[in-house]
Amino acid sequence: MSGHSKWATTKHKKAVIDAKRGKLFAKLIKNIEVAARTGGADPEGNPTLFDAIQKAKKQSVPNKNIDSALKRGAGLEAGGADYETIMYEGYGPNGVAVLIECLTDNRNRAASDVRVAMTRNGGSMADPGSVSYLFNRKGVVIVPKGELTEDDVLGAVLDAGAEEVNDLGESFEVLSEATDLVAVRTALQEAGIDYDSADANFVPTMQVELDEEGARKIFKLVDALEDSDDVQNVFANFDVSDETMAKIDA
Repeated sequence: MSGHSKWATTKHKKAVIDAKRGKLFAKLIKNIEVAARTGGADPEGNPTLFDAIQKAKKQSVPNKNIDSALKRGAGLEAGGADYETIMYEGYGPNGVAVLIECLTDNRNRAASDVRVAMTRNGGSMADPGSVSYLFNRKGVVIVPKGELTEDDVLGAVLDAGAEEVNDLGESFEVLSEATDLVAVRTALQEAGIDYDSADANFVPTMQVELDEEGARKIFKLVDALEDSDDVQNVFANFDVSDETMAKIDA
């Protein structure tokens, strides 16, 4: 299975206990605010908002912070910013394709942050469209393993439009078309299966296999990008073997 997905899930676990927790909270809260503004403040009628709240709760964001974000998004509380989504494209070390999704209220600041992080860490910016064709928009649901088998998960989601279930070690990754994300997530809920997150993500169609040195370089670049408050997600088409991952973790 893709080391990239494994690395992403490992990183989520670490984010909860390390110094970046505050940054993670801020990004999750921003997601809630934007979802409430664009689709209404009722999670039952707004699947994007439902998933944003679920993800924030899974990462232990306090309820009062979630409620405030909802109110700001709905215009019931002052202080909401006018965020826009901007995608930047570029190449990292070893020719790895990188898509950077920003959610910002200051386009110039976001562009500057992304450019500086890329150039200082062996990356380069690319023209719109030159990298994005290497990715497809997919629904991605992460399910913690617990006592579950792959067949349990597959049985629950197959009729809802899931395309594949991947074993990531401590969790399963369920992939579908982005348009089937809500149906897949709902099927899991109806089967009584807990999930950590449900997102529409950019999944690479081909991957660049990295050695330890290459992996360390791309991790450093992604960390630098994610350090910007404006950067919401980073997608890249690299793959790292379990053996290489173990060396890096050590």
